[in-house]
Amino acid sequence: MPLEIEKKYLVKHDLWNALAKPKGEYYRQGYITSDVKKTVRVRATENHGYITIKGKTDNPAIKPEYEYQIPKAEAIELLDGFTENNIEKTRYKIDFEGKAWEIDVFHGANEGLIVAEIELLDINEAYQIPEWIDQEVTHEDKYFNASLSKFPFKDWK
Repeated sequence: MPLEIEKKYLVKHDLWNALAKPKGEYYRQGYITSDVKKTVRVRATENHGYITIKGKTDNPAIKPEYEYQIPKAEAIELLDGFTENNIEKTRYKIDFEGKAWEIDVFHGANEGLIVAEIELLDINEAYQIPEWIDQEVTHEDKYFNASLSKFPFKDWK
């Protein structure tokens, strides 16, 4: 079974905003189902569509994951017809010390939230943390996209 091993961090806004970065890619995503055992996510990017099935484990950094590319038009149809509470974000991909970081700058109801993710090959893999990274939030469910689609950042205050 394919596993995704991923850690999540908040981002220091001032350092992030001052950083030279590549062009980001717009994402719209929603959930066909999301419960304590599984999520089925649909995502449309600028050029592609994806459907992703994720399971749960005892460690929130490790999840079984199946992801398949689908036509973008079909992803939009699924988002419009089968999901609620979509989220929108711009994703930036930054290479730092040999590792790929994905930084999500959220829009809409999650405006003001910036979350960085790093995928690992092993849960104990060593990696360097960039200066623009703040605290780790891997174990805080509210920062997962499925949670943000139901309980957006704007409602936390």
